[in-house]
Amino acid sequence: MIINEQGTSEPRTYLDRVLEHWHQDEDTEALVQGAQRLTRGEARRQLFRLGHALRRQGLGPGDGVGLFLANRVDSVLVQLAVHLIGCRVVFLPPEPGPGELAALVEQSRARAVVTDPLFARRAADAARRSVHAPALLSLGPCEQPCADLLALAADCPATRPDGVPAPAADEAVTVLYTGGTLGRPKLAAHSHRLYDTLVDLAVDRTQETGPEVFPALDPGTDRVLAATLLTHGSGHLTSIQALVTGSALVVLPEFEAGAALAVLREERITATMFVPPMLYALLDHPECEPGALPELRRIVVGGAATSPSRLQQTVEVFGPVLSQGYGQSEALGIAAFGAEELAAEAARRPELWRSCGRAIADVEIEIRGEGGTAALPARQVGEVCVRGETVMLGYYEDPERTAEALHDGWLRTGDMGYLDADGYLYLVDRAKDIIVTGSTSDNVYSRVLEDFLLTLPGVRNAAALGVPDEEYGEAVQVFLATAEPAAIDTDEVAAAVTAELGDLYTPRRTILLDKLPMTKVGKVDKKALRAAWASGALDRPSVSA
Repeated sequence: MIINEQGTSEPRTYLDRVLEHWHQDEDTEALVQGAQRLTRGEARRQLFRLGHALRRQGLGPGDGVGLFLANRVDSVLVQLAVHLIGCRVVFLPPEPGPGELAALVEQSRARAVVTDPLFARRAADAARRSVHAPALLSLGPCEQPCADLLALAADCPATRPDGVPAPAADEAVTVLYTGGTLGRPKLAAHSHRLYDTLVDLAVDRTQETGPEVFPALDPGTDRVLAATLLTHGSGHLTSIQALVTGSALVVLPEFEAGAALAVLREERITATMFVPPMLYALLDHPECEPGALPELRRIVVGGAATSPSRLQQTVEVFGPVLSQGYGQSEALGIAAFGAEELAAEAARRPELWRSCGRAIADVEIEIRGEGGTAALPARQVGEVCVRGETVMLGYYEDPERTAEALHDGWLRTGDMGYLDADGYLYLVDRAKDIIVTGSTSDNVYSRVLEDFLLTLPGVRNAAALGVPDEEYGEAVQVFLATAEPAAIDTDEVAAAVTAELGDLYTPRRTILLDKLPMTKVGKVDKKALRAAWASGALDRPSVSA
C-alpha cells in the first residue's frame, strides 16, 4: 500500500513499482532503442508529460485508448501513460486487415487511437469506419490528420497527474486482440489482478511463487531485450517484468537474426524472450556459436510450440539459460519451466524437453474431456483448462463468447494436452489443428508431427495440415521450410515419419518451400498456408511425396 497526499492508503500498482525505481539513481539508463537512450529521470518526466497530453485530449478514467504502435521506446511510455491516467489500454496489433481493425476499434469502445506514423494511414481508415469516431493521435508527425502526441507532450508539465482513482477489482484495464471471425474480433480483457501477479512473479522472492521464468533481476546490472511485439502479450509481459524490477529495457524495432545478435552483444543483454521462429533463426545464423553472448543469463521461449531438438540445441550453444513459458491472450501466464529446473530435470528425464513446465503460482490446471466438465487422469489427452489470477475477465463486450470460454472461473484454452504424475504439462495440439483421419477417424496431433519433422536434417521449420480427402475425410499434408530444397527427399521424409510415428502420421504429400508464411507474432500462419494450398499456388507435383 502507499499513502497519498490526503493521508489515506491506496493499493500499490505496478506503475508505482516502476516509478519507485525511476525516482532513484536518475542517471541510470532505463529505456534504449538504437541511438535513443533515456535515463530513469528522463523516462519518468516524459511519462508524466504524455499523461498530461492524453488528459488534454479529454481522456479520463475508464476511457479506452487504442495503441497501434511499432516497437519503440515511445510506445513503451505511452502504454504506461494510458494506465497512469486511469484509462484502458487496447492493444491494436498490426496483422488485422482494414475491416477487422475497424471492428476492433469499434468493439473496444476506444475514445482515441494512438498510432505510429508508419501505421497512420491504416489507423485513420479504421477511425473513419468507426461509429464512435475516436480521436487520432500519432507518435510524431505524419501525413494523416493526426495530432502529434509527442509535440503536445513537450508543452506539458513533468509532474505526475493527480486525481486518478484506483481501478476496481473487476475493471478491464488492458484489452488484447486474440483473433475472432471477420468483423467480430475477440478481445481478452484483464484487470489489475494480472499485474499484481506479474509483480509477485518478477519481484517477490520472499515466498514460493512457482516456477521461475526470470531470475531475480539486479536493477543495477540487468538489461532486458524486448524483441517481440510490444502490442502482443509476449512483448508486453517482457517489458513489464523488466520495468517493475528496475532493469534497463532495450527495444528491438524489428527482428532479423543478425541485427538481434548484434544488439544482444553490444547492449550486453542478460535476459530476453523469443518466439520459436526467432530462436530458430538465431540458432541458424553463422555468427551464433558458443561463447558469442557471454552476458546472456536467460532466454525465455514461448508464444507457440517449440521443437524439443531446438531447445536442446539452444542449451548446447548458450548453456543452461533456457526457460519456457506457456500462456495465451486469455491467460497471459499458465505454466513455466525455469532454466535451472529444466537443466536439472531434463538431464534425468529427457521427455521433459517436450513439456512446457508446471502451473505458475496461484494457477490451477486441469485436463478435461469432451464437454469440458470432467477432469481426466494423468497422461490422458484432453482440453487444457485453467483457473487463476492471470485468467481474463472475459471477452470485452462479448458475453456470448465469454460464456463459451469461461465456466465457474475455469478457462477452456482450446489447447489439447496432458499432465504427467508430477504436474508437468505437455501440449499436443490446438483443438482446431487436430487432423482427423484414417479408417477409424483417429486423431493426428500436428504438434507431435511437427516436432519430429524438425529433427530431420535440413528442415528449418515445419507445418502439418489436414487437407480434404474423399476416403478419410482429411489427409495429412506437411510443409517444410529449408534453405536447400534439393537436399531433402520427400519419400525419405514420409518413410521417416512412418517409422517413428506410425502409418496414421504418414504425410500424403510433402511440400518444400523456401520459408513458411508467418504471422506478426512469429507463429506459422496456417491460415495463409491453407489459403495458398486451396488456390493451387502450392500445388507443385515435383515436390509431392
